[in-house]
Amino acid sequence: MKVSSVFKFRSPEIRALHLTWIAFFITFYVWFNMAPLASSMLKSVDWLTPDDLKLFAICNVALTIPARIIVGMALDRFGPRRVFSVLMVTMSIPALAFAFGDSMTQLLVARLVLSSIGASFVVGIHMTALWFKPKDIGFAEGFYAGWGNFGSAVAAMSLPTIALSMYGGPDGWRWAIAQSAIVMAAYGVYYWFAITDGPDASSHRKPRKTAAMEVSSWADMIKLIIWTIPLVGVLAILVWRIQYMGYLSVTGATIAYLVIVAIVIYQIVQILRVNLPILRKGVPEDDKYSFNSVAALNSTYFANFGAELAVVSMLPMFFEETWGLNAATAGLIAASFAFVNLVARPMGGMVSDRMGNRRFVMLCYMFGISVGFLMMALLNSSWPLILAIAVTIGTSIFVQGAEGATFGIIPSIKRRITGQISGMAGAYGNVGAVVYLTIFTFVTPSQFFYIIAAGAFISWVICLVWLKEPEGAFDDEYYVSSVDRDIETQSLKNSKT
Repeated sequence: MKVSSVFKFRSPEIRALHLTWIAFFITFYVWFNMAPLASSMLKSVDWLTPDDLKLFAICNVALTIPARIIVGMALDRFGPRRVFSVLMVTMSIPALAFAFGDSMTQLLVARLVLSSIGASFVVGIHMTALWFKPKDIGFAEGFYAGWGNFGSAVAAMSLPTIALSMYGGPDGWRWAIAQSAIVMAAYGVYYWFAITDGPDASSHRKPRKTAAMEVSSWADMIKLIIWTIPLVGVLAILVWRIQYMGYLSVTGATIAYLVIVAIVIYQIVQILRVNLPILRKGVPEDDKYSFNSVAALNSTYFANFGAELAVVSMLPMFFEETWGLNAATAGLIAASFAFVNLVARPMGGMVSDRMGNRRFVMLCYMFGISVGFLMMALLNSSWPLILAIAVTIGTSIFVQGAEGATFGIIPSIKRRITGQISGMAGAYGNVGAVVYLTIFTFVTPSQFFYIIAAGAFISWVICLVWLKEPEGAFDDEYYVSSVDRDIETQSLKNSKT
């Protein structure tokens, strides 16, 4: 697939790609619509404090991790068209509730529920995988993610202007947020009618069970349980931070911890319920896959997307304090880390397509991230600013490219559970962000960059040992196993009765 292919709007798959990245763009625009308007909120609402906004920022990512897991399961059962449309329409409700919230409780609950919109990413990943062949999936997924992610940057650039110029007054921020919610709901309705789940009915292959991911061996089931625990367990860090900030009592925190433990136990039970009958019966050889590859890609997204979210939040202050820049200049320079996403992420997917070895590309990118952050750890005021910017952009190219390469592999691991694999890997990106941002509160920027470099190197080692080149990763069609054919046959029988 060539770069010029994205301009072939009459092509069904290209049209689907554009419809889907725009949906993702809008959801990220809404997800990050608070931070650009924070100062306006403080000025117009006299009972809000900066600490309240910090709490809202925590809530803004709190449910993204479990939401990505749940949405991943829903994808495999209902298909991405329905899930994306329903997600956009339903999430417009908490967005509107936040826009016109008149109490601390309403704003807090609305932002907490709205954090689920972060799961939109994995929906588009699945939709794109249904439309594109294995040999082209890397660039397609990279283009979708790179341009969709840009919604957060556009929100930062446009929302203050919309609030001040289009609406004005003390409630301008409310109408700006409400407008983004209404646009998202409208596009959700349009998306339902504008697209299908792949070019034909057979594109979307359903798994036998959606309550938990299917595995191929007893050892893989143990690994799945181990890798599932942090996905919910990391919420304990968020509970601790909220309690530390004084917004949650000891009793409330204890209840929250118990709920987290209960959810973990429930997920483990679901894994056992889904997989014990399958493993006892025996998995056909042609239907087996290695969970080690899933685990390896969980680690890569922890180390690349998790690092991106964490670094973007601290880079402006790092440049401001290290080189004595004003806030506007430092913010503009730091934004270069995110702007690279438009090109680097599609490029990562394209390199994965062109090289003929997706595993090798993944290893190269993860090693590059490690070296890049080691260089950033050495940055100080004695470095020329232009050289520091070059190192930052170079590191970003590897980070964004690794993200593209990660999702260039996922669709080829196990076709019918792509939604669940995408949901798990995507959730690990948020786990990485929570872990890294928590660590940052205890260390210097230089130490922080060293820690991120170490995380990338550990992921590189995991990929070196566990990641396998997916079967048929460059074929014209995805691999179909005997179980896939049986499920399809049974589905056809059920539809006729």
